[in-house]
Amino acid sequence: MEHRLKTPIGEKEVSALRAGDLVWISGKVYTARDRVHALLASGEDIPVDLAGAVIYHCGPLIRDETILSAGPTTSGRVSRYTKDVVGRGVRLIVGKGGISEEAEALRGRAAYLAYPGGCGALAARHLLVKRLHLPELGMAEGLWELEAEGWGPMIVAIDPHGGDLYREASRCLMMDTKP
Repeated sequence: MEHRLKTPIGEKEVSALRAGDLVWISGKVYTARDRVHALLASGEDIPVDLAGAVIYHCGPLIRDETILSAGPTTSGRVSRYTKDVVGRGVRLIVGKGGISEEAEALRGRAAYLAYPGGCGALAARHLLVKRLHLPELGMAEGLWELEAEGWGPMIVAIDPHGGDLYREASRCLMMDTKP
């Protein structure tokens, strides 16, 4: 199934997602890497409300308020913070490579969307810079507020019902079967 979502994302929209579905996003998207995730986990206040938000595991390359590239970074580096991020109201996490055992934190509340590595220039065509929050963290680690317009497609890799394409692929490999 295909979904065209607009932020803020509600419970109903997230609940409709199933592993394997395709998603396009319009509206606010926030980038977050290691340092932003650590701040979220510490309980520290940040200058944005993440209720219904989309977090993109990305350190964009930006020049003169123009995004040159915005490819995903490996989500496994920040997966230990998934419970904290979802606890702040985030509904969609976009990245590459999955979040392993931390996927349970999404159940009933959020979904993980896979966006392919190497697509930074493509993403840049659908994302506009709105503002840099926490500039003291630097360009790559700062909390960028972006505006997406028809950004995608992304694959629902982990849904809020326990569906997990990564786990399914691993199971099939271990059993040497096809999904």
